[in-house]
Amino acid sequence: MLYAIIATDTAASLERRQSARPAHLARLETLKNQGRLVLAGPHPAIDSLDPGEAGFSGSLIVAEFTSLQEAQTWANADPYQAAGVYSQVLVKPFKKVLP
Repeated sequence: MLYAIIATDTAASLERRQSARPAHLARLETLKNQGRLVLAGPHPAIDSLDPGEAGFSGSLIVAEFTSLQEAQTWANADPYQAAGVYSQVLVKPFKKVLP
């Protein structure tokens, strides 16, 4: 089943986010290579594809996991969690309708 991982960044997280980004992306690449990743990306803090020093306000990942518990465990182990980038992470089932 698909699960949405919806994360909110802590204030002034840009530097921590940049430091942990390679490890974060490596985990997403693994999901992608397994054919389990639907989409992933950050929410710019301002209305711009490149928010510069404004940074990001959070992230969204939609991926396939065998259970809510597996999705939660995966989200808890994210390098952004360990680096203190995220202040809150919500994991919930997701039903893809379109496209």
